[in-house]
Amino acid sequence: MASGPIVVENQLDVAAQRDGIIAELHADAGTQIHKGQLLAKLDDRQLTADRDAAKNQADSIEADLKNWEATVKMAQVDLDRSEKMFAERLITASQLDHDRFKLTATKYEFDREGKNYQRAVDVVKSLNLELEKTRVVAPFNGVVARRYIHNGQRVANGDRLFWVTALGPMRVRFTVPEKFAKSIRRNAPLEMIPTDWPDEKHPGRVLLVSPVVDPASGTFDVTAEFVGSTGGLKPGMVVNVRLKN
Repeated sequence: MASGPIVVENQLDVAAQRDGIIAELHADAGTQIHKGQLLAKLDDRQLTADRDAAKNQADSIEADLKNWEATVKMAQVDLDRSEKMFAERLITASQLDHDRFKLTATKYEFDREGKNYQRAVDVVKSLNLELEKTRVVAPFNGVVARRYIHNGQRVANGDRLFWVTALGPMRVRFTVPEKFAKSIRRNAPLEMIPTDWPDEKHPGRVLLVSPVVDPASGTFDVTAEFVGSTGGLKPGMVVNVRLKN
């Protein structure tokens, strides 16, 4: 006979990804959640204004970039015409060189404006990422086990906001003395009995067996899973585990 807590694979504290003030709360303890569901939102008004200003600047630079693109094409046309005229000795070499230098300079301006535009687009992307951090969303399906925050509260990056947990699949982790190392194998049938409800028995099976023994305690870890319905059992409850013959 061994005992251990009922655990689930997904169970964690959802933390703030940036500093800010809680502006909206959409979940409380006991709220059933699905992956991506909005749990809370930080005040994003300043970030939204900064993002909109950056987007307007990017749009303006994009318009200038198109203008320089057209200028490059015009300079290329001028150079082509000058080369033909020079071949027919209608213009001097210095006039031809002038059009060549003009095209080169225009291309440099076009490249410079292209880099400015890319930099502006990157700023918009960065601000959009910061805006995403103001939205606190559920990382997986489950339930909110605990809420640590309230409306209007100032939080810092890394502060705990919610404790969320999946509801399944439920498993039990326990330790077994090393003398039973040969008796417990994967898929071996088990009987799991809640400590508070000794008359309630649930079938289970061994899911994982640690390949090593802890020399300090002389035990090894075992993970079991329930087979069939778990009834009213919940993560965190303690159950006794009995290996069935």
